[in-house]
Amino acid sequence: MSQPKLSYPEKSAPLAVLAAARLAGVAIEAKPDAKAAKDSPPTLSFSSGEELNGLPSILRYVGRAAQSTEPLYGSDALTACQVDQWLDISQSLVPGAGFESAAASVNQYLSLRTFLAGYALSLADVACWAQLQLTLQWDRLKKTGSFGHLERWYNFCNDVPELREAAEQWGLRRRGAAPKPAASSEDAELTKAKGGGDTGSFDIGLPNAVMGKVVTRFPPEPSGFLHIGHAKAALLNQQFAEMYKGRLLVRFDDTNPSKEKDEYVESIIADIKRLGLRHEPVTYTSDYFPQLKECGERLIKAGHLYADDTPVDQMREERMAGTESRCRGRSVEENLRIWREMFAASEEGLANCMRVKLDMTAGNKALRDPVMFRCNLTHHWRTGTEYKCYPTYDFACPFVDALEGVTHALRTSEYKDREPQFYMILKLQQSVWPSLPDVHIWDYARLSFVYTVLSKRKLTWFVNNGLVDGWTDPRMPTVQGMMRRGLQLEALREFVISQGASKNVTYQEWDKIWSINKRIIDPVCPRHTAVETSARVPVTLSNGPAAPEFVEVARHAKHAAAGTKQQMRSSSLWLDQADAQTLAEGEEVTLMGWGNCIMRAVHKDASGTVTGIDGELNLAGDFKKTKLKLTWLAQSEECPPLELQHLGYLVTKRKLEEEDSFEDWVNKESKVVTAAVGDANMRSLKQGDIIQLERKGYFIVDRAFDAANPSQPMVLLNIPDGRAKAVPGISAP
Repeated sequence: MSQPKLSYPEKSAPLAVLAAARLAGVAIEAKPDAKAAKDSPPTLSFSSGEELNGLPSILRYVGRAAQSTEPLYGSDALTACQVDQWLDISQSLVPGAGFESAAASVNQYLSLRTFLAGYALSLADVACWAQLQLTLQWDRLKKTGSFGHLERWYNFCNDVPELREAAEQWGLRRRGAAPKPAASSEDAELTKAKGGGDTGSFDIGLPNAVMGKVVTRFPPEPSGFLHIGHAKAALLNQQFAEMYKGRLLVRFDDTNPSKEKDEYVESIIADIKRLGLRHEPVTYTSDYFPQLKECGERLIKAGHLYADDTPVDQMREERMAGTESRCRGRSVEENLRIWREMFAASEEGLANCMRVKLDMTAGNKALRDPVMFRCNLTHHWRTGTEYKCYPTYDFACPFVDALEGVTHALRTSEYKDREPQFYMILKLQQSVWPSLPDVHIWDYARLSFVYTVLSKRKLTWFVNNGLVDGWTDPRMPTVQGMMRRGLQLEALREFVISQGASKNVTYQEWDKIWSINKRIIDPVCPRHTAVETSARVPVTLSNGPAAPEFVEVARHAKHAAAGTKQQMRSSSLWLDQADAQTLAEGEEVTLMGWGNCIMRAVHKDASGTVTGIDGELNLAGDFKKTKLKLTWLAQSEECPPLELQHLGYLVTKRKLEEEDSFEDWVNKESKVVTAAVGDANMRSLKQGDIIQLERKGYFIVDRAFDAANPSQPMVLLNIPDGRAKAVPGISAP
């Protein structure tokens, strides 16, 4: 008899089935299907033509076909029933808002048990273990220390050879190669953290990395809000620090008072908390202004820095041509005198900057005597007017990195040409400040998205020109903007980790991150109903309730924790005009959540707009036989007014080139607002609540219902679900 064939989406291997088959000694031919949708259930096909679909069914087959000496269904009827129960429960251990509570329940259950069912490893354990293996949310929960019983059981399962091997080959943390014995416990920890597959590869070979001694840093400049690119940098730095059991530093790069504001510092600190970064106490480059000044003076005395009063445009031309400045030969005494004038902000001092002697003939223009100090009379957000002269980022970064003990500085590959400059400046600083250690740079691909600008300068332009409602506008790619739009932190983290530390520069589609987000919110977000106000259609039911009736229904049919709501039923309903346009007289349809209805008459005006419908309930009708399933609302003054906002990209060009003027590609129709009314239950929703409006998509409440001002509409922002669709202001390709 031929082996049954297991087919599944290429990137969603059914780990539970594959691990159970290995454990049970059941021969199955695994065959990933590149064309299958990611959320398609696995299928087990037999030579007879019969099929089993879905994890629980296939696991039950494997359990019954087991060849191992230890029965995976237990040794008695009670245990077998418990196993079946846990196979169903395991499907609730999915990423999302309900994951933590589900994990807590399993943790409590295991407080006095070694196994989930009976007294030996069973399918119940395999199914639940696989679910935890396939979610990064479990990794975060483990670190809280609140799930000790679940973690003990999980680690036990990981030590079962068959399960461990299956996880190495098909799990989320797979490395894409057969497992190899670790040379030491430190190597084992490192191997576990490097990831691979859907998790993204972190096996980058950090130079001179020593377990327990790696220090990374996230150095935001307080000149704007953090965007998704910064989030990637922050999370990657944390990933590497934890991978090597090291430390993460957060340091504000506040060397340019012209761009910096308290507002930005506060927002960045708030975002760091949102991202869940685990870091050392926050520091500031301005903490080290005295040491930076001292280092600069030592370098002047050593002949490495010189004062230059060449006009800016001329200096730029000379650097492009590789021409040495006429000031390059100034004496040490002259440079020191001007240095003091710069810090005094005298007329002569303000006319000068301090440059470092590197190589004016270098092909790499970053090495052509860059500026190290310059004057600025702007009030510094932290040091006030104490300083009139400030180090540039190029001078401050290597010095402070070394001074704080950073071992590995991660930078995006767009700064690759500046790496030699970093090392050369650090070497000069070490020559006058011998205690400074080495710092190693690792570059990774900058995060770029289609139809998106991530430059702070460009995002500031959108804010300053009133094209968005500030940095937290939900159209902005800032952390706060995206989360205001409904992006969950877990989705953001999973997306970033899936990118790994690759050096390959690509333009990402937004669909991927929003698809991850949908997978998290869909299983738990409540369902509600809305009807668009414009040309909404009144429906009169000839046999409807004589008086309004209220029926308690689930807010989410598959998630009891979402609670219940009151569904109002009456003889007078509202339908969307778009739905009414599809109806034919005499057609039987299904009113979702109620039953079937026959549309006896459809009234239209001269323009073809439907003005009313006469209907007759047919609650005995079979909803399986109707073509149309319609959302509806009972007419009521209690229905709150809604403003549904569908948001688009800020630019209309898919990929902006360097020579493009982004101002020419501004999307002036990036927000489309639709007026609607919602079911009365929506009055209790709070700002930040995520819901699904039946047949309209996912939304987050941006402004809740105000009982003191009931005519003011609630504002709901549409949350993308990752499916390609028309984008406001952009024509479909």
